[in-house]
Amino acid sequence: MAADFSRPGSLYGAVDLGARKQALEAQARREAAAQNPAAPGTPELIEPTAATFTAEVVERSMSVPVLVEATVPRAEQVQQFSLALEKLAAEAAGAWLLARVDVEANPELAQALRMRAIPTVYLAVQGQLMPLFEGPLPEPQLRQALNQIFEQLGVELAAPAAAKEGDGEPSVDPDLLAADMALEDGDLDAAEAAFKRLLARSPGNEEAKIGLSGVGLIRRTAGLDPSDVLARAAQAPGDVALQSQAADLELLGGQLDAAFDRLIALVRRTAGEERDKIRLHLLGLFEALPADDPAVAKARRGLASALF
Repeated sequence: MAADFSRPGSLYGAVDLGARKQALEAQARREAAAQNPAAPGTPELIEPTAATFTAEVVERSMSVPVLVEATVPRAEQVQQFSLALEKLAAEAAGAWLLARVDVEANPELAQALRMRAIPTVYLAVQGQLMPLFEGPLPEPQLRQALNQIFEQLGVELAAPAAAKEGDGEPSVDPDLLAADMALEDGDLDAAEAAFKRLLARSPGNEEAKIGLSGVGLIRRTAGLDPSDVLARAAQAPGDVALQSQAADLELLGGQLDAAFDRLIALVRRTAGEERDKIRLHLLGLFEALPADDPAVAKARRGLASALF
């Protein structure tokens, strides 16, 4: 899909955020209704068996991360750790789910998971299962480890507020309307200010986050010649700044997979501060789309594979 790079508001036409967001929100409502999660403060504990592991863990991880605790529940030395996991799952309030596998009752699962210690903790994200750590951790270390892991993947642990449904069409937020009008006029400063006002009032507002990320994307690509940047990037695969510019331009032009794949490949080839810089840039591009957009979900799987 071609994009008009000369017009600041072209981000919305190029990526068609509105239509994508509406479709994804409808899908999310259907999935939430089907899953019927536990009430806030009460963790939903999944207890899969060898027969149900795929349906209860792998398939559910397509819509929400699932932390898998492979353990022997009757063993006294792991019970405090299990309680700490349940406490953190309750605090997450649905941002991730906890699955506890009794490997004593399901030895075939222990073999499939290639366990070496009890407990072993895994993370299932978008259908992929990856090992995290072995052995029980004290609650403070466990909390820190999970925060770091989810931060690396760009997953927000705070559960989204429940949507309120009223009669008729929902009203348009005045700051969101002001931002849209400013974008139509090409006034990026005014659009940015309106998005920031909305985020100050509603820190979790996804439309404001998408809009603010879009403004940054437009600013970074202003004045760039897409053909020139992409040609030079092809000749310099290790140039982080140039590859980041190329990814920005691809995202702005609606080439979502190309933009994300470019940066994921760079994550695989780098290390240290340079690698972290690329990862953060990629997470910033994720912000330009709804969190549950299929392209973002696919890229998160790729990022997880590159990191772990």
